[in-house]
Amino acid sequence: MKEKNYNLELVRIVSFLLVIAIHVSNYFCRAYGEISRGEYLFSLVVDTAARVSVPSFFMISGALLLGRDEPLGKHGKRLLRFVTALVVWSAVYYLWNTFYMGTPYDLREILYVPTEAHLWYLYAMIPIYLALPFFQVMCRHMDLRLEKAFLIVTTAAVLLNYGLWLMDAEAYYDLPLVGDRIYAYYVFVGYYIYKYRRHIRLSQRSALIICLISLAAAFGTTWGVSEVLGRHYEGVLTYACPFIALASAAFFLYMLRLGGRAAGVRPGERARKVIDLFCSCSFGIYLIHILFLDHYKKYMEPWDMTAWVAVPGLVLVIAAASFGCVWVMRRTKPGRKIT
Repeated sequence: MKEKNYNLELVRIVSFLLVIAIHVSNYFCRAYGEISRGEYLFSLVVDTAARVSVPSFFMISGALLLGRDEPLGKHGKRLLRFVTALVVWSAVYYLWNTFYMGTPYDLREILYVPTEAHLWYLYAMIPIYLALPFFQVMCRHMDLRLEKAFLIVTTAAVLLNYGLWLMDAEAYYDLPLVGDRIYAYYVFVGYYIYKYRRHIRLSQRSALIICLISLAAAFGTTWGVSEVLGRHYEGVLTYACPFIALASAAFFLYMLRLGGRAAGVRPGERARKVIDLFCSCSFGIYLIHILFLDHYKKYMEPWDMTAWVAVPGLVLVIAAASFGCVWVMRRTKPGRKIT
């Protein structure tokens, strides 16, 4: 059995915490003009820095799955797990929003619009998993030269798509395997960085600097455009933005090299058990945490509590509550199937 890479597991733990931070801080960012400038900028710093999390989830999938030789049955089980989770959690959030939040949802739109916005991740991963066995074969039979060429071509397509999106346009035809979104691209980038992490000619310091500069550029551009428009602008915080993509790739590389390029992180037995426990609950935490955030939003407006306290406080409380619920759910077989 292949030894678990705990650098990837650390990326997973950091990422699920940062996903909660995105949803919490974004609630306050969208109150631009109704909260103080200091609170807005603090929320925007958190929101921007946390944006490396979702690309990291896609890159973890690429690092772990691309290049493997797996039977179709295993792909089917993986796909079934995601479809099951999507069906169950769509039903949960449909009932939650309809009867508790008071925001009715038209079930006829289920194929186009998630019952809760953060479920888009499942909508993105299911098509990727459908194509994964073919993507794996392609990666297993590419040499370094072809991999670099594929990376260059797909990067160009991603940049083109983002540029067209800014102009409210789209390409007449999408690049196969990448499409008009960036998520399959992140899967390949994760595979590439993980495979060549020891050979990429970029120091840890340089990777960290690139990550910070890219995030600073995203923060500054968002702030500047928001000031001009008089409302919070999110176009630079999308995962297709080159600043976010570059920051995420640099962050992923940096985390993979913690503990040294060769050895990596080697936690003790007790630390491994803790990491394994949190990582086993990470998917469920992603799925359930919006229930707790929605409950807060139902009774509290962004200006009711200062963002300086509410943002870090909510992240910690929601993470703890979500973990507790998922831990209990995973003690049953049905609970494990949907988390």
